[in-house]
Amino acid sequence: MRLARNAVTLGAVTALTVGATAAFTSTASAAPNVTPQGVCGKAYKTVNSAPVGSLGTVYLTYNSTNGKNCVATIRTNPGSAKPMSAYIYVPATDEWAGDDGNFTSYAGPAYVYGKGYCVSWGGHIANVYVSVENSNCAALREQRTTDVR
Repeated sequence: MRLARNAVTLGAVTALTVGATAAFTSTASAAPNVTPQGVCGKAYKTVNSAPVGSLGTVYLTYNSTNGKNCVATIRTNPGSAKPMSAYIYVPATDEWAGDDGNFTSYAGPAYVYGKGYCVSWGGHIANVYVSVENSNCAALREQRTTDVR
C-alpha cells in the first residue's frame, strides 16, 4: 500500500512539473509586444520596412514634429541573445546612427535628422543582412539588398 501511495505521489508531482513547465515555456516563448513605436517613441510613424528573412523586420519610422527618422530591427521570435543591428545614414549630410550587439528581441533605436533627405537604412539578425539605399525620397529609386553571410 505504501509503495502504491508513493507511486501516486510521484505521478502527481511529475504531472504538476510537466504541466508547469509547459505553461511557463509557452509564456516565455511568446513574443513580447515590441513595436517600432515602442522602440522609437509614440510620435514616430512607420514609413517603411524590410524583412530580415524570416527572422524579423527592420522598420524605418519618422517623426514629423522634429524631422527625425528612427530605425529599429525587431525579431519575429525573441529568445536567446543573437547578433543584431539597426543603422540609418543620410548621404546628403553624412549623418549616421546605429546600434549593434547581442540582443534578445530588438536592436535600436537609431536616430538621425532626415527631413527633406533620402535615407539609407538596414540591419541584421544572425547571418541575414538587409539594406535599403536612397529610400523615402522622390528624387531617387530605392535599392533593396538582402544578404546571407
